[in-house]
Amino acid sequence: MKNISEEMGNLRRLVEMLAAQYGKNSEIILHDLTKNYEHTIVAIENNWITGRKVGDGGTNLGLEVLRNPPSTNGDIYNYFTKTAEGRLLRSSTLYFRDDAGKVIGSLCINTDITQMVEMQETMREFTMVSQKPEIREVFADNVEDLVEFFISESKKIVDKPAVEMTREEKMEILRYLDKKGFFLITHAGSFACEYLDISKYTLYKYLGMIRAENDDGNPELSGFNE
Repeated sequence: MKNISEEMGNLRRLVEMLAAQYGKNSEIILHDLTKNYEHTIVAIENNWITGRKVGDGGTNLGLEVLRNPPSTNGDIYNYFTKTAEGRLLRSSTLYFRDDAGKVIGSLCINTDITQMVEMQETMREFTMVSQKPEIREVFADNVEDLVEFFISESKKIVDKPAVEMTREEKMEILRYLDKKGFFLITHAGSFACEYLDISKYTLYKYLGMIRAENDDGNPELSGFNE
């Protein structure tokens, strides 16, 4: 496959088939990950589950895969997440690659199993709640929600105002954000500068130092979206 758009007809039929097969409690989403990350959804069925629509963006997990492409296929099956409303989802994500092996898209299934989990204890084996770890995934319908999630998570690393942070503490937060693919978000640099109270010059300097630790290249050329 060279790109998602050339197979869009077949992939849309696949999305429709899976939605018909699994029913209204399963959301089926097709992402074109070559698009701007705020607008990757190109097909979706049963979108009442996360409230997203065609033209909305991906989640934090997709960003991390793009920023740190796995050596194998990277697919994740039967992981558990929760929506902002508290619904428990059993999810699976399949990644598509082009002929060169680059991740270009993904197909995701999010099945609402909330009522099943609330049923008899015997149903727990079917839903596999006790066997699978919960993965934190944010179903954002706008980039601000995704940015807020990453900022909130970074406060678990250093929970103090920027004016009280040392340089190393600010770099530790940037190290986390960069690893998670934060800087693939459009204008992410501006969000980071405002949060950490640093200039863009300082941001680029710190990112350069961080990526040099892992021989990850120049932030202006690799994995940085401003």
